[in-house]
Amino acid sequence: MKTFALILIVQAGLLLAPGAQGEAMDITQANYEDIRYSADIILINFYAEWCRFSQMLQPIFNKAADILNEEEPNRVILGRVNCEQNKDLCSTPFHISKYPTIKLIRHGSVAKREYRGQRSQEAIIQFVKEQLSDPVHPISEYTDVKLEEVKKAIVGFYPSNQSNEYLFFSKAAIILRDDCPFYSLIGTTETTQLAFREEGVSDVVYTGNTSDFSNVVMWLHDRCVPFIREITFQNGEELTEEGLPLLLLFYHPDRPQVKEEYRERVAADLGSHKGTVNVVTANGVMFAHPLHHLGKHANDLPVIAIDSFRHMYVFPNFDDFRVPGKIHQFITDLHSGKLHRDFHNPTNAPQETASHQQQRRDVDGSPPESEFKKLAPGRSRYSFRDEL
Repeated sequence: MKTFALILIVQAGLLLAPGAQGEAMDITQANYEDIRYSADIILINFYAEWCRFSQMLQPIFNKAADILNEEEPNRVILGRVNCEQNKDLCSTPFHISKYPTIKLIRHGSVAKREYRGQRSQEAIIQFVKEQLSDPVHPISEYTDVKLEEVKKAIVGFYPSNQSNEYLFFSKAAIILRDDCPFYSLIGTTETTQLAFREEGVSDVVYTGNTSDFSNVVMWLHDRCVPFIREITFQNGEELTEEGLPLLLLFYHPDRPQVKEEYRERVAADLGSHKGTVNVVTANGVMFAHPLHHLGKHANDLPVIAIDSFRHMYVFPNFDDFRVPGKIHQFITDLHSGKLHRDFHNPTNAPQETASHQQQRRDVDGSPPESEFKKLAPGRSRYSFRDEL
């Protein structure tokens, strides 16, 4: 009798164990890659057991998981990652720095933006169902895309919306729904075609294999998410959230012409650094404080610098950016640690300007601390105080 009772207790414990039916799935470093592509939408709660807000979110998230498992079987996974036990997974590729953080995966691709909605069962369920909705807008004419309203768009031409090629297009639209509007013209052509449209420039047509999903997504991503972006106070949080160092061109708003030359050189030099750095341009008058932190002012513009989210480093001689390979080496030296070592050993560093030498003295031998990390969400941002 005691043995039978013990079995019942063990079975009950198993039913209530983390990741059991009716709860969010436990995701670990070991099973992440297997789970990553197993559903259309995966929403992950990154938590720490000691965190009070993590403890508050857990039953809400588990109930949402239970309901979505019933309503959207095989399409949705709500998972959870214990960051104390899976530190590597939480740092790469998710860059978790606060608890709880909720992140989204669409068809295997990690969304750049965190879930920042209300921490309630209803809000989480609604958000997931919105992610499942079809982001492709059917149109009857190519001219139905109003670029003066949307600025840029992807248009797909398909003989049928039942083909594998159209399925790939629909999946790509889900992955990139935050970055581009997608439109489809069905039955107007016998062959599949893809076009990227942007206000003020000529349309770009995809010439690759439309049956190769990876290449289609890569091409669409390169069109929708430019390699070089402008940072503002409005999008700064999103850019810093991606966790990549910023290569910054501070320019004077009265002399923006340098941006185009910079774009061309960076595009030629930094192809191998895609995914390791975010290349951005910044209005040096708007962002006067980071410039001052570097020992620079408006009359020093333009200025190139790196913010690693730990320290900031100035590109020593601005005119050198025009020399092929110089910007590439600047990024390489960041990742190898050479920039930091050279800062502490100036005899090993390249020739510096007088203002850069003054900067070194001003900061008493240490690189200036990151300024742009202050645009990231604060650690106290994610609470329940305004939501319950």
